[in-house]
This record gives sequence, C-alpha cells and structure tokens, in this order.
Amino acid sequence: MKPIYDTWNLSYKSIFGAVRQFETCRFSIRLPKEVVPDFPPVLVLFRTGFKERFLTMNVSAEEEDCFVYSCDYTPRYSDVHYYYFSYTCGGIRKYIKKINCHEGAEGDGSLFQLTVYAHNYETPDFLKGGVMYQIFPDRFCKSEEVHENIPEGRVLREDWYGTPWYKPDHSGHVWNNDYFGGDFKGIQSKLDYLEDLGVTCIYLNPIFESHENHRYNTADYMKADPMLGTNDEFEELCTEAKKHGISIIIDGVFSHTGADSRYFNKFGRYKDSVGAYQSKESPYYDWYSFINYPNEYESWWGIDTLPNIWENNEEYTEFICGKEGVLHYWLSKGAAGFRLDVADELPDQFLNNLRKSVKSFDKDKMIIGEVWEDASNKESYGVKRRYLLGDQLDSVMNYPFREAIINFVKGGPARDFIYSVMTILENYPKPSIDVLMNFVSTHDIERAINRLAGDYCDDKSKEWMAEHYLDDEQYKQGKNMLKVAMALMFFLPGVPSIYYGDEAGLQGYKDPFNRRCYPWGSEDRELISYVAALSRVRKSIPNMKSGRTYFVVNDGQTIDERVIAFTRQGDEQDYLIFVNRSADEVILENIPQILYRFTDFGGFNGKYENGCLTLSPYGYGIITAKFKG
Repeated sequence: MKPIYDTWNLSYKSIFGAVRQFETCRFSIRLPKEVVPDFPPVLVLFRTGFKERFLTMNVSAEEEDCFVYSCDYTPRYSDVHYYYFSYTCGGIRKYIKKINCHEGAEGDGSLFQLTVYAHNYETPDFLKGGVMYQIFPDRFCKSEEVHENIPEGRVLREDWYGTPWYKPDHSGHVWNNDYFGGDFKGIQSKLDYLEDLGVTCIYLNPIFESHENHRYNTADYMKADPMLGTNDEFEELCTEAKKHGISIIIDGVFSHTGADSRYFNKFGRYKDSVGAYQSKESPYYDWYSFINYPNEYESWWGIDTLPNIWENNEEYTEFICGKEGVLHYWLSKGAAGFRLDVADELPDQFLNNLRKSVKSFDKDKMIIGEVWEDASNKESYGVKRRYLLGDQLDSVMNYPFREAIINFVKGGPARDFIYSVMTILENYPKPSIDVLMNFVSTHDIERAINRLAGDYCDDKSKEWMAEHYLDDEQYKQGKNMLKVAMALMFFLPGVPSIYYGDEAGLQGYKDPFNRRCYPWGSEDRELISYVAALSRVRKSIPNMKSGRTYFVVNDGQTIDERVIAFTRQGDEQDYLIFVNRSADEVILENIPQILYRFTDFGGFNGKYENGCLTLSPYGYGIITAKFKG
C-alpha cells in the first residue's frame, strides 16, 4: 500500500521543499478505495497568528488500490506555513499528520511545514559551487611586516606553535591578550596555497580593532586591528585574492561592542572620544542600555566586557547601515560580504536594514548568519525569526549538517543522517541552500578530528584540553574519519567551509585550543592532497551549483549501513555519490538493479565496472546515471 502522503515524492507534493511566493504547488493524498469520505478531504493550512484556511481536495486520479485527492495552493505571503489534511468518514473526523520526517498517516502526528519565501529572493552567484576557507587571522600566517601603533597591553608571542594562554588571573579574568602575529600580509603570502586547495572564498574572523585576540569585542568599526595591518593592506589583500579567484567575507559583530572601545570607553583608552560609560552626553550613550549608570548595564550573556548594543537605535543603525556607514566602507575596501555573529541577537528590523544596505551597494554581496539550529523555524526571544524568507540573510552557518555528519561518521544510524539532512533541504529555500555554509569545525567548537577520534571533552577542564592530543592510533583513525566527514561536507548541497588547519591535521579541543596556529612546516601533506582532490572533483561536477539532492534509498533501507548514497541531480545527468564510513572495502553489486529508477550508468570517480562499485575503506565513489522517475 502506498503512503497516504509523502513530502519527498513529487506525486504527493509537486514542488519539493520550500515554495517561492506566488508559485503554485499541488498537494495530493492517497486514500484506499475502501475509504469513502462523507465529503471531499481538505488541506488545512495556516500561518502563526492567522486563521486556518481550508482547501477542498477533489479526486484527481484513480490507481489500482486508491483514489488520489488533490488541490492547488498559490501562497500570497512569504512566511512559514503549517499544514495537515482532514476528512470525515461515517461522521468521524480523521486527521492526516506527520509521523516521521516526510510521511503522513492518520493519527496524532505533528504538523507539516511549508516555507514560502519572497518571489524576488536571490542569492549571490560567486559562492555557488565554490569552496570556503575560514581563517582566525591571528593564527594562520605571520609575515615579516613590522606593524605600527600597536595598542598597549598586548603580548606578541614568539612561540608560533605554543599553546594559547587560557589561565585566569588572580581575579578569575582571562585577558586573551597573547597574540601570535598572524596578519593580512601573511594571508596574502598563502594565496597560492589556498588556490591550489581549491578555495574560492575566505571567511575572516573579526578584523576590526579590538583589544582581545579573538576580536569579538569591537573597539573601532572603521579601523583594521593594527596587529593585522592597515585598512589599505586589507584592501590590497582583497585585490590580490581576486587575482586568485578568491573573494573575502568578514565577520560583522553588531550585537555588542567591547567595553574597551571608543564607543563605550570604560577604561579611557580613547582620548579623542567620549564614550557612553564616561558621560550621558556621549553621542554613543543611547546605543547602550544602562541599568544603574555607569557600572550596571546590559551585556552579552552577562559578560561586562561586552556591553550590548540597542541595534534599532536610529543613530547606530545609520552608523552601521548608512551610505557612509560601516557596511559600505568595508564593501568599498573589497569585502565580498559579511558573516553576522550571533544573528539571534540581532532584531528583525536591524537585519532588514542591514540587507537593504548591503544589497544597495551590490546585490551580489553576501550575508551569512550564525544560527545554530534550523533557521527556517527558529524562535528567539519569543519572536519567530524571518532569516531565510528573502528580506534578511542570504544563508546561514549549517550546524545541523555538521552534527548529522559527525554522528553518522561515528557510527550513528544512516536513517538519522538522512532525516537530518532532508529536513534542512525541505525547510530552507533553494536560494539559501545553494550558499549554505557547511563545516565540520569552527572557532567555536572542537576540531572535527578531535570530536571524531578523541575523548569526550564537554566534562573536561581547560587544563585537560590544553594538555591532551590524539595519540598516534587516534590520529590515524581520526584522519580516516575526517576524510569521510570532508567528503560528505564537499558533496552535500551548500558550500564546504574548511576551518584553517583542518586540512593539515591541526588538532584542538574547545576555545582557545581550537585556535592554535597553522602548522607550517609540519603539515599532513597527504591530508592536504586529499582535500585538494575533493575540491577538484567537486568543481568537475556541474550539478554542485544547483539541482535537487535526494538519497537514492529511503528510510532505513540502505544499500549497506556502512554506506550513504545520494544524488546531485542535473538536467543532463545525475551524479550518484557513495561514501563509505567503515574500515572495510565495500563492494556494491548489481547497482542498476538496486537503483532501478535510474538508467544509463557510467563511471566517474572510483572503481565502477559491470554494474559493480568498489569503495575503499573510508573512501567514496561517484557514478553517473539518469533518473527515470
């Protein structure tokens, strides 16, 4: 018996996933012939805060064992919609709701989600099909440049391979004032390396002047940190990167500033500026929310060195988003866009203004938000967020994929992986999926190689994290598992983002040990070559820029539990990608028979002969085929 409803099947829902505003989508359910409704079934659809709509479903087809009931819906409003189906039989009301990731059945299930995005929602082309590389600027590469006007209180370390300072002082404060000297010129000197790796976009953690090495406590939005270089040197970096086919996006930290900044100026560092802490007459006073002036004020997560900004303050909005503001200034210097720190902390109106500002400068500039959950239905501070509906972000950091990849590689059920990935692909608009920032490591989480093969660290002290490295056997295993994770990251929809050093075998548990310096001179060259090869294979597949992705087997019925298989669909042909997470060689026989909905099979990458695909331990293989329907 066929399912009553299945969102993955185009014969039930004519458009997979999110729907563009004013685009007509057909919904169909299949009821057994012995079920005779008293009245035609209805599609019940609503938006939060609005009344339900009831759309009548009429018989559209008769099949061997069921009748198909269908209706069309053309959404007028960009929003997250929820829906279910209902009918009466013998006077008894029946409900068809969601029972798993994609199927509907009678009973007490949950609601289906339909994301409707703005009809004019488009995202920049430059990132589609590309490869991103995230750099923590202080720790990637140090030039021989002598920088001037370095603020006091900083310690420039000479031990490039040393452990970042992490111990608090006698008052319990960690100053984060040790610097290793990475700079713009250093990054510029490695552009050849990044190009060879296949990188097309660099994402830089904060570059604005700040007085801690992470630079998330902005001190001056209009000035590059002197340890990194000058504003002109940043512009030169962008110019030179372009010659290598590489764009650069930068971190935008707009929810808070540093207490030690020209805007708050708690410690009086900025003699030419009257900060909000110093005077209620300060031009910046209204940016902040004081509880008991001057020492009690709202701060980010209660950290008093990070006073919160009231982003919708008109003067602050103009300062950031105006024609002479921060966004336009750095875009004019060559930045290709912004990654927005803690996007959850930024109110809708500010995000609306930010998008208008960036896109008015150039519609092809990028806006990526830091969101840790499903961004399509995220609620923060009691507000349903509109990140991906077309008037705010281009896309987000894809934490759900990261967790799905890590869990699968560590031995989790293939079905869980499929469901996690497909949920995001269903809920997110296609324009945002095309530029999703996929990763397995960042500056905020432990490096993937440690998460995969190392000890559990959430219950460990900073001292433990500082002292622990993978032993030789763990490293070998972690490297193999990282290859699997990288392959999934590179071939799933979105844009793979390599956290600097991951490709070189750099280790590290949580902050600051995930921010060690790049191991120049002791890189894992074999791993670098593997990642570069992934980039070349990815670039050779035109379908990486667009086309539907789906898993070639559904639910828990995998070809082999050790293997995940999915397609990158195209107009001319599909590319079927098989990834082996195990230490075993896996031989998949009779591929054309197993994948009977495809035809015209051919080899592309790996060993495919006579309908048999051989996958090496921790390896992948790709074959071409054509989907029959």
